[in-house]
Amino acid sequence: MNDKLNKIDQLSQDIGTLTSETRNPASQHLDQMSALEIATLMNAQDVLVTQAVQTQLIPIGQAIDAAALALSNDGRIIYVGAGTSGRLGILDASECPPTFGVSPDRVVALIAGGKDAMFTAQEGSEDNHAQGAQDLLDIQITDKDVVIGLAASGRTPYVLGAIEKANELDATTIAITCNPNTLLEAAAKVGIIPIVGPEILTGSTRLKSGTAQKMILNMISTGAMVQVGKCYGNLMVDLKVSNQKLKARALKLLCDTTQIDTQKATSILVAADWNVKTGILMSKANVSAETAIKILVKNNGKLAIAIEKLNI
Repeated sequence: MNDKLNKIDQLSQDIGTLTSETRNPASQHLDQMSALEIATLMNAQDVLVTQAVQTQLIPIGQAIDAAALALSNDGRIIYVGAGTSGRLGILDASECPPTFGVSPDRVVALIAGGKDAMFTAQEGSEDNHAQGAQDLLDIQITDKDVVIGLAASGRTPYVLGAIEKANELDATTIAITCNPNTLLEAAAKVGIIPIVGPEILTGSTRLKSGTAQKMILNMISTGAMVQVGKCYGNLMVDLKVSNQKLKARALKLLCDTTQIDTQKATSILVAADWNVKTGILMSKANVSAETAIKILVKNNGKLAIAIEKLNI
């Protein structure tokens, strides 16, 4: 019992040193504020998030390059987190297939406590260092993968276990944390450390810390997908058409990029199995879907390069 109490006391001391756990002087009287005052304060504090993220653009760029390289070499982007951090990883990973047309196994997310933790807090699971490592082994991590550890505190055992195991297996490791000089930052090959400061609700890192993490994940996944040819200009030409709204979007994309009418665009997209990228090349080069696909494969899926080489 004494050992357990000593560990809790030490943990309390450790947490007390974290920037994200200190009290925010701007919200000392939060419980006495009006609704408008609370909203105004939170909005002002969120400005600090974008400023903190801006200081990390160089390592974010490094993370984008690493993620793009992984995707280009048949590797994966793997997010690992607990609680809010884990859920943010799942959110970003789940949006990649419909947005960029990639297989769900190319961007994956692990959360402490498994699927149940997505909807119900599994607080104790984040302390399981060994499970973080095991969860990576269970999805057969390789040195082609990039593993991104998410932990606002920078000390979550589950995430540390995963990052340390990834290092052992020569995967590229990236840390995203909102506290400086942490174990997670030290363990990862690339550290992204936006110091957003104390939360308005002390220790509630789902707020500014979570917002910063979401912004950074947006940059990493979008930047990596752009680099591997998942867009044309700023258009989502690799989107997965799975409903009527996306069919309408696909039609608009094809019409806008090729200046053809809706009827012809529909005919081309049906022949292209509703792949916008293939449809654009079919229209611009006046080739069949089969030929367009071959040209795209030859150019690593990069539509702009394929069009440039064809001089069309």
